[in-house]
Amino acid sequence: MSAAQATLRVFTITAVSGMLDRRLEPMSIDAFFAWQEAQAERYELVGGVPVRMMAGARNVHDDIVVNILAWLRTALRGSGCRPFTGDGSVETLPGQIRRPDIGVDCGSRDPNALKAAQPRLVVEVLSPSTRDFDAFEKLGEYRTMADLEHILLVEPNAAELRLWTRDPDRHWAETRLLGLDATVPLLAFGIAMPAAEIYDGVAFPSRPRLVPDEPGGSAG
Repeated sequence: MSAAQATLRVFTITAVSGMLDRRLEPMSIDAFFAWQEAQAERYELVGGVPVRMMAGARNVHDDIVVNILAWLRTALRGSGCRPFTGDGSVETLPGQIRRPDIGVDCGSRDPNALKAAQPRLVVEVLSPSTRDFDAFEKLGEYRTMADLEHILLVEPNAAELRLWTRDPDRHWAETRLLGLDATVPLLAFGIAMPAAEIYDGVAFPSRPRLVPDEPGGSAG
């Protein structure tokens, strides 16, 4: 039986007090990637279960993603680090796979790998359907990643950014950046990304901003 076929056996049935107890078997990362390769849509692995990602991003989301990828590719050339897209992945919690909109991997490059070897930056461009999840749930997972140095949340409806950077004591420090004149200090790479490059060609709509205030303030 192949790994992809084995993942179809997601239920075990056991007798408990004379009744059948149907439980979901957690999927391993290797089994998940084998299964994912046969799927038309993208999935994340959450709690041992494949979770389909939302489709149909708006143009403004794609415009910002392309702007950031293009700027990072040039800025990081020759550094040994390279950006990756939402088709790549990172392992956040043990056995948990997430797909940030953008990441930077500074690990050894394996052309056949399916997740980043040493992710140092993750970027999420917020959308109405995922704003609270990206801002709070995913953020908490990203903060647990040992190699990660920067987390950037991008508001698409205004020039507003939230950057978390690890300080020398490995605690997370938050910086809020407003306006097109701001720059995003990515100290781990020795570069600073202009907000004007992030939002190049973006016309801000008359909508509420999507970057929320984090409940209880920023966490270290």
